[in-house]
Amino acid sequence: MTSPTRRRWRDYATPGGTRPVHDFIEELDEDGATQVLAAMKDVAVNGLEAARHVRGDIYEVRAPVANATIRILFAVEGARGLILLALEAFAKTTRETPPQSVRLAERRLASWRARGHHY
Repeated sequence: MTSPTRRRWRDYATPGGTRPVHDFIEELDEDGATQVLAAMKDVAVNGLEAARHVRGDIYEVRAPVANATIRILFAVEGARGLILLALEAFAKTTRETPPQSVRLAERRLASWRARGHHY
């Protein structure tokens, strides 16, 4: 019997050390944070089939909260693809993912990689 894949979430940190996704989740109420963390855990356990591919290396996980949906944009990182790097988080009430959020996630991923973050 093989052991389950051990994917781990990490959040993007700016060159100055701020953590935008972490800070976003911290500002949610308890129910919202619980829903987001449960959706993230689903991806950690079940892999990308529990997420939606957005574009290129960017995927999203969705968590319904109150009258909106929280979305976390992330990329799979690491030599064996076991790091789920949270890049951008936002609440939205429409179906389409805002293009500016995808571009921001792509810029953050490029910055992360340029700074030599490898797991």
